[in-house]
Amino acid sequence: MLEEQLKKVIRDIPDFPQPGIVFKDITPILKDQMLCKEIVREFERHLEGVKLDAIAGIESRGFLFGMMLANQLDVPFVPIRKQGKLPFKTISESYKLEYGQATIEIHEDAFEAGKNILIHDDLLATGGTVVAASKLIEKLGGNIVGYSFVISLDFLQSHGRLTRFSDNIVSLVHYS
Repeated sequence: MLEEQLKKVIRDIPDFPQPGIVFKDITPILKDQMLCKEIVREFERHLEGVKLDAIAGIESRGFLFGMMLANQLDVPFVPIRKQGKLPFKTISESYKLEYGQATIEIHEDAFEAGKNILIHDDLLATGGTVVAASKLIEKLGGNIVGYSFVISLDFLQSHGRLTRFSDNIVSLVHYS
C-alpha cells in the first residue's frame, strides 16, 4: 500500500524548525522517481471526474508534486509564495503558523475569475497556510474544487477548517 511505503520513507526531524515541533521530511521521497510517479498517479486517481482548470501549489514543498500533477493533468500551475518572492503585481494574505506568523502572495493575474482550482501542499498541519491560500484563490474569483496533500496530521483536526471551501480533501499519508 502506498501509505505504508511513504511512511517508511518520510523521516521525522525532531525540534525543527523550533523545539517541540516534529518535522515530517518528504525529501527522501524525491530520491525515488518511481515512488514520485506513483504519488502523482494516486493523486490523479483521486481527482478523476473533478473539473480542474489549474493547480495552485504552496511554497515551497507544494511546488514539487503540485507541478508534477499539473503537468500530468495538462493544466497550468500557479505558485503561491512567501511575501516578496513573486516579481509581478500580487495580492496577499497573512495568517498564523504553528510557530509564528507569515504572509503569502499570488500574482493578481494567476488565473481568470471562475476557474476551478485545486490547492496542493506537501503537508496539512493546522491548516493556517492552506486557509490563507484558499482566501487568495477566492479573492481572485476562483472556485476551490479540492485539496491534495502528501501528508495529513489528522491529530490536529484541521480538515474542518477547509470544508467551508471544499470537502474534497485528499491526503496520501495520515498521522493520527
